[in-house]
Amino acid sequence: MERAMTDMPDTETILADLARAIAGKQGTEALRAAVEALKRAVPRYTWVGIYLLEGGELVLGPYLGKPSPHTRIPIGRGICGAAAREARTIIVPDVNTDPRYLACSLETCSEIVVPISRDGSVIGEIDIDSDLPGAFGDADRELLERAAAIIAGKI
Repeated sequence: MERAMTDMPDTETILADLARAIAGKQGTEALRAAVEALKRAVPRYTWVGIYLLEGGELVLGPYLGKPSPHTRIPIGRGICGAAAREARTIIVPDVNTDPRYLACSLETCSEIVVPISRDGSVIGEIDIDSDLPGAFGDADRELLERAAAIIAGKI
């Protein structure tokens, strides 16, 4: 997991940039700005997107990266659905070894999914893929869980 630390700028700087990017924005506009800020901040974040919970499924919102065939994911299906059902962050160092993985890109090697919660309920999630194996570690978890708390106020 050492790779996860090599290009991670300071968490506080990233969160401050994120807060500035979404200030004065709400809804889709804020989510788009958040995705752009996170992707810009960490080069190994190949695909960055936000899913919103609607009924019993996650619906893809703003994202940056290759198009995804997974625009709607039922709760409990795939890594995204598992993170929403379990209301916890899931890090997958090698997506090829996780039977839950829903393939989006042949280049994707690792994934982190972080629930966005408000009042104790999951309302969405941040989903990030990397073309590098083992790309996510504790610093990413901390950054993205704190980012999810900021983003929750904009949904």
